[in-house]
Amino acid sequence: MKKISLILATVLGLTISSATFAQAPPPPPPAHGETGNQNGGNAPIGSGLFILIGLGAAYGGKKLYDHRKENLEE
Repeated sequence: MKKISLILATVLGLTISSATFAQAPPPPPPAHGETGNQNGGNAPIGSGLFILIGLGAAYGGKKLYDHRKENLEE
């Protein structure tokens, strides 16, 4: 029974692996300006990052405040 399971697993593994080859990557886009449509630049993430850090700090401060308030009541 072990031998049949090993053979079946080997055949199944080889069959599945041959069917899952990766596709080739898409062709590179044309050079900037060749197609007529101009792509925009990269979006800055600095202000969004500061907003997220500020919200995280506010959330942490609120949790700390609630935790200390709960400890004082006990």
